[in-house]
Amino acid sequence: MQTKQYPFFIQSTVVLFGLILFVYVLATLSDILIPLAFAAFIAILLNRLVNKLERFKLPKIVAISVALLIATVFIAGVFYFLSSQIASFGATIPALKIKFSHIINQLQMWTFKHFGIDTQRQATFIKDAVNNSKGLVGQTITTVLGLLSVVLLIPVYVFLMLLYKTLIINFLYEVFSEENSVRVAEILQETKSAIQSYIVGLLTETLIVAIMNSIALLLLDVKYAILFGVIGALLNMLPYIGGLIAIALPVLMATVTKDGYSTQLGIIAAYLVIQFIDNNILVPRIVSSKVQINALVSIVVVLLGGALWGISGMFLSIPFIAVLKIVFDRIDDLKPWGKLFGDTVPTRNIGHIWLRRRQRLSQSQM
Repeated sequence: MQTKQYPFFIQSTVVLFGLILFVYVLATLSDILIPLAFAAFIAILLNRLVNKLERFKLPKIVAISVALLIATVFIAGVFYFLSSQIASFGATIPALKIKFSHIINQLQMWTFKHFGIDTQRQATFIKDAVNNSKGLVGQTITTVLGLLSVVLLIPVYVFLMLLYKTLIINFLYEVFSEENSVRVAEILQETKSAIQSYIVGLLTETLIVAIMNSIALLLLDVKYAILFGVIGALLNMLPYIGGLIAIALPVLMATVTKDGYSTQLGIIAAYLVIQFIDNNILVPRIVSSKVQINALVSIVVVLLGGALWGISGMFLSIPFIAVLKIVFDRIDDLKPWGKLFGDTVPTRNIGHIWLRRRQRLSQSQM
C-alpha cells in the first residue's frame, strides 16, 4: 500500500501546530507535570540504590523506603546547614541596614554631583520601583508556597514510581511493536545511564564549586563566606546563568561591610577563575560525560525552560534535552536533530560534498 506524500508546507504546518499544542499543555499543566518530572529524575537516581538494597533480601517496599529516607536525610541536612547560616546572618541585618543606608546616601550625593538629579527625585524613583515590585514579591511568595506543596508530593510520586517500575517499563515495551523492542531497550538503558550520570556529576560539581567558593571568600575575609560559597554553588547549577548571579551576593556583602573596592575586585577575579575551572575542567569531565549537549543548545534550552516553567524549567531543561537526543539518535528521520543537539563538530561541510557529486554527475552525463 502506497502512502500519500503531502507537500512540505502542510507537513511543517502540522508539526508547528503540534509543537504549539505540546507547549500549551506543558504550560497549562505545569503544577502537575513539574513535580512528576522531578520525581521521575529522582526515582531514576535512586533506582540503583533500591536494586542494591533488594540484593540484601530486603522487601521491595522496605528497600524503597530506606532509599527515600537516605535521600530525605541528605536533603534535610543541606537545608539545616543553610538555615542555620541564614539565621546567624539575620542577626547582623540591623547593622547591615545602617551601613547600607550610608552607602545609599553616598551614592545619591555622587549621582547629584555628576548627573544633577536631586535626592528628592531619586527617592521618588526608588519609591516607584518598590511599588512596582510589590506584585513580583507577592508572586514570589505564591511560588514559594506552591513549591512547599510540591515538595510534599514528590516523595509520594518517587515511591510509587519505584514501586510500579516494572509495570511502567512493560507498558513502554508493549506500546511499541515487538521488532522495536531492542531499540526501546537501548533508549531506556541510555536514558537511565545519562540521567544518573548527569545528576551524580552535577552534585559532585556543586560540592567542588562550593568548596572553592568558600575557600576563596574565606581568604578574602568576606563575612558568611561559607554561606555565600554554598549558595553560589547551588546557583551555579543553573547552566551559564546562575554563575553570573552568584557573584553579586558576596560583592554586595563586601560593599556593605568593607571600605574600598579591593575586596570586591578580588571576589570577581576569584569567581572568574573558579568559573573557568568549572566550565573547562569540571563540567566536561564530570557532568558532560554522558550528557553531551553543545553550549548553544544548552543556553537556548535553559532560557526556554525558564520561560516555560521558571527556575524548575531551568533545572530540568538539560536532562530533558539529553533524553530527547538519545531518542533522536535511535530514529532515522530524527538523527539530524540528534546531531544538532550534540557537541561533535563536523570537520567537513556535507553540502559542499553533495554539490561536488552533483557537478561530477552532470559532467559525466554530458
